[in-house]
Amino acid sequence: MLKELSIENLAVIESAVIPLEHGFNAFTGETGAGKSILIHGIQAVLGQRVRKDLVRTGCKKAVITAQFSPLSDASRSVLAEYGFDSEDDEILLTREISADGGSIGRVNGKSAPVAMLRALGETLVNIHGQHDNQILLRPECHLDVLDAFGDDHSLLSEYQSEFQSLQTAARSLNALKKEEQEKAVRLHQLQETIAEISELDPQPDEDRQLDEQFQTATRAEETAETAETIRQMLTVGEGNLSDGLAAALEQLRRLTDAAPDAATLADRLKAVNIELKDISDEVSAYTDGLLSPKEMAMLNSRRNAVNTMAIKYHTNADGLRQILADALNEVGKIESDADRMRALREEYQQRLHRVTELAKQLTAFRQKLGEDFAKRVGEELSYLNMPRVQLSVVLTQGKLTPKGMDHAEFLISANPGEPPKPIAQIASGGELSRMMLALKAVLADRDDIPTLIFDEIDTGVSGKAAQKIGRKLRQLSEHHQVICVTHLAQLATQAQHHLLIEKHSTETSTSTQVTVLNEEQRVEEIARIMGGDDRSELMLQTARAALSAASAEQA
Repeated sequence: MLKELSIENLAVIESAVIPLEHGFNAFTGETGAGKSILIHGIQAVLGQRVRKDLVRTGCKKAVITAQFSPLSDASRSVLAEYGFDSEDDEILLTREISADGGSIGRVNGKSAPVAMLRALGETLVNIHGQHDNQILLRPECHLDVLDAFGDDHSLLSEYQSEFQSLQTAARSLNALKKEEQEKAVRLHQLQETIAEISELDPQPDEDRQLDEQFQTATRAEETAETAETIRQMLTVGEGNLSDGLAAALEQLRRLTDAAPDAATLADRLKAVNIELKDISDEVSAYTDGLLSPKEMAMLNSRRNAVNTMAIKYHTNADGLRQILADALNEVGKIESDADRMRALREEYQQRLHRVTELAKQLTAFRQKLGEDFAKRVGEELSYLNMPRVQLSVVLTQGKLTPKGMDHAEFLISANPGEPPKPIAQIASGGELSRMMLALKAVLADRDDIPTLIFDEIDTGVSGKAAQKIGRKLRQLSEHHQVICVTHLAQLATQAQHHLLIEKHSTETSTSTQVTVLNEEQRVEEIARIMGGDDRSELMLQTARAALSAASAEQA
């Protein structure tokens, strides 16, 4: 529970240390005294969003500190989650709000994220204000309220366990489907690679060999062209060297008739002509083995094909052969998990059937629970002077969720014969306050949040209704610490602990003071609430009588 609240420089509160007790704590005071600032302070220290204009004018920062003890298991769990211990069974939460808009959170004096304060706050305090009827106004909260009303949560726990298993099976099935799709894509890629390289059928070291053959063929072609040119110069065409030598030899032979010693020259020239023919024949040999144009085209085509594929796969001919071998090996290893897929599908269907059956059982359980809940809330509303208001729980079914397949909504009929409608459409502020109180009363022994704060829950009510609200708050305080900001004596008299919020003003400043009232001070405050500034002896006697009657009821 909240044992103590300390506030410094928050709006009109310069400094206040507010002790709080177990049971029913009531805050009263004149309008504008700063009662709402207390709520803002508690909200701030519990990690809610704050405005920088809440810092007292002229101050650099506001500091709010709240001490809670003892701690619930839920609070201990949050502390452990953030790495804090809870051995002392109490925590000190602090929130500093800077005038420039920044804020700092602390838990037991150590820095803590505001998210941690907020998480702790959800386990420590439930604040219900005049304009904060979220549980009633938000249908998405109604199923949780209905489930909280049930004493037996075994069916819901079993359903949630099975639903979690169903989700696990669904994730496994989806993962396997994705894996099979990826396998199919990979298999297609491998099959394309295998087909492409197999069709090419690269041989060991073929790219190098083809390059060498191409270079040799190119050089042979160039050699052959040169040899042919030489042969033609020697033996082919008009004015070739061989024909010239033959003509010269013929002339030398004629010359020998006149000059016999020319026969020697003729013999020498004949030898030259024979040598020339030998040279021509040997030069012609260089054209032997030359590739035909068709053969050269085939060699060039093969070389281009091998080199192009080697470039595509960033390797060489031997690398292509290895890629082909690896692809064939990988294809052999890729196996379809058809059996596993079949088993997972069967498991998923079985779990889906089980979860669906449990969801139907949960629906039936909730329908009966809804009837009991509506009856109990109706009794509380009747006690709170709303006998004509009837609450009904409407369950509709949809898809399976972690909470089942039900959507719950609380509808109310304001008068007999009127069709039930959503609460937000027909409930006034005062009715919402009493309905919320009725809800809290029904859930009192099931709600594990230790502190309940009601901010002006008495708005729009008076007389007997207000008196009954006070009694109901006192009943709630048997299970929770109740803190209530009120304007009505009927509520204040029911409190076991009464605190007065007063505003004091000077020419230069305004401040708010919080005082724990003793018995006599409490009589005066109750008299003020009843009659304003008229605190006559009769009014004081009336106040004493009201307090005495409330004490007698509590006894």
